[in-house]
Amino acid sequence: MFSRPSLCGNLGKLCRSGAVAVISAPPTTTALPVLPGQARCDGRGYHEVVGDIICPSQVRGIDHIRDPRLNKGLAFTLEERQVLGIHGLQPARFKTQEEQLQLCKIAVNRYTEPLNKYLYLSDLHDRNERLFFRFLSENIEDLMPIVYTPTVGLACQRFGLIYRRPHGLFVTFNDRGHIFDVMKNWPEPNVRAICVTDGERILGLGDLGACGMGIPVGKLALYTALAGIKPHQCLPIVVDVGTNNIDLLEDPLYVGLRQKRVVGREYDDFIDEFMEAVVKRYGQNTLIQFEDFGNHNAFRFLDKYRNNYCTFNDDIQGTAAVAVAGLYASKRITGKSLKDYTFLFAGAGEAAIGIADLVVKGMVAEGVPIDEAYSRIFMVDIDGLLTKTRKVGSLDGHKINYAKDIEPMADLEQIVSTIKPSVLIGASACAGLFTPKILKTMGENNERPIIFALSNPTSKAECTAEEAYHNTDARVIFSSGSPFPPVTVGNKTYYPGQGNNAYIFPGVGLGVICTGTHHIPDDMFLIAAQELANFVEPSDIERGSLYPPLQSIRDVSMNIAIGVTKCAYDKGLASTYPEPQDKRKWLEDQLYNFNYECSMPVTWTWPRMPYIKTRAESPLIAAIK
Repeated sequence: MFSRPSLCGNLGKLCRSGAVAVISAPPTTTALPVLPGQARCDGRGYHEVVGDIICPSQVRGIDHIRDPRLNKGLAFTLEERQVLGIHGLQPARFKTQEEQLQLCKIAVNRYTEPLNKYLYLSDLHDRNERLFFRFLSENIEDLMPIVYTPTVGLACQRFGLIYRRPHGLFVTFNDRGHIFDVMKNWPEPNVRAICVTDGERILGLGDLGACGMGIPVGKLALYTALAGIKPHQCLPIVVDVGTNNIDLLEDPLYVGLRQKRVVGREYDDFIDEFMEAVVKRYGQNTLIQFEDFGNHNAFRFLDKYRNNYCTFNDDIQGTAAVAVAGLYASKRITGKSLKDYTFLFAGAGEAAIGIADLVVKGMVAEGVPIDEAYSRIFMVDIDGLLTKTRKVGSLDGHKINYAKDIEPMADLEQIVSTIKPSVLIGASACAGLFTPKILKTMGENNERPIIFALSNPTSKAECTAEEAYHNTDARVIFSSGSPFPPVTVGNKTYYPGQGNNAYIFPGVGLGVICTGTHHIPDDMFLIAAQELANFVEPSDIERGSLYPPLQSIRDVSMNIAIGVTKCAYDKGLASTYPEPQDKRKWLEDQLYNFNYECSMPVTWTWPRMPYIKTRAESPLIAAIK
């Protein structure tokens, strides 16, 4: 939906080659043949410009209406309309961008169904890029639930029905051996950030295959709206290796490869080729954000690529940073540090492991020995508590770090009663997992219990905010992964904060892109967590939120980007030199401009040339002997 660009621009105007074609010519002239390999230029692409520098000789007047990057709608002035040759192609009304924003708000509010609002915003982006991103950035609290979770989940489920035109790149398993050739088809030459998914674990909805494109598209829209990263520098990609979702395979509207997922060595080789193609096409410092890969692949790829590519996994590291930021903010309420808590994670997938790993790193930063840090974290998967003595379930990968030498337990209520955690974090995608009894037990064992129900979308949350507050006598310190409405208990209304990754990844991405960072260490995500927690005001805590209002997220992103920039230069990871002294101003100078710019060609005057008398002309002597 929201990315750059929807269809090919100048590079996409290449027409068929091979057989000799004829260009239409006036009757009095001879038609010129188009030789094999030569481009026909009798058609215009959907996007007429690439990058952020427009070549005036390549753009016609009508392109300013057709191309969403150039289009301003009724905001073209009379002079612009006349000079560009588009006068008469629009009504006589002239509007400011502010008036257009008001109309957008009226239009989107006319719809009651979130998916219809999603489709309206998609259409707006396809018509007028600057207006779309300004509308999104200035109304993020209302529109983030539309362009991202929870509505994006529904959009992915209905992707085959609502698909209109491409907004990203689809690289299929059938393209193996030619992935670089597919990458070349994307018309933008200066991509700096890629968000890629294979669609195996979309939010809490499971395997959606190629329909998962909505996730990277939505993520990169937030890169621009929340951090000011230029849209043409962002590229959403789905690597389509099939799907194991039988409903999709049998769905006549499914748009992806109609086959079971490729696994094993073939799959790994395919991803290896993809990573190499990205670097070959866009350079070693291209940011590659992995999104919604299956648990069994997410950690493998992070461990495999993190020291060879500029990459991170948002489900692991982004989720971890926003959760740890909430824990840092909770210190103001409990007066305790991370080392004073006992943690219990419901779920042992990439989100839970990622949070736990960053909590360990945070405790080590507080001076706690790493073994002691691990000992304070308990974890439950589908087979029960992670223990070294249990006879069911695996302890593969990073799980082994959190397995305890105690008797196995499978019942979550029993585990909570036995371990008595002070922090209960849900990342299980199991709706209602935190029963009233579990919530009451947390309240009985802690003066201020900390409960995070982080699973997305809202329908998959372990408990609702209302359940958490009512079952703990409103003493709970609560956060969720999806938005919940305010909760009133007695005479006080609480506004629970949403621990959305969007607080983290746009700022990290901005700092990484601008510095040309080679690799992304976990230190950057701990810095991002600290910067986010520092932005929380006492008034936010008082109203029941561990996070600042979403309206301030652009300021949060800038602070995170500054922290990431400092880290990149301190650790020798940056490749952009010299190191800027005023990092805030340096970053601000590279941001996207949401406001309209003048569409008139730039003109300037020359000084009058001095008079110099020239000699008389002499006839040419053509005779050559």
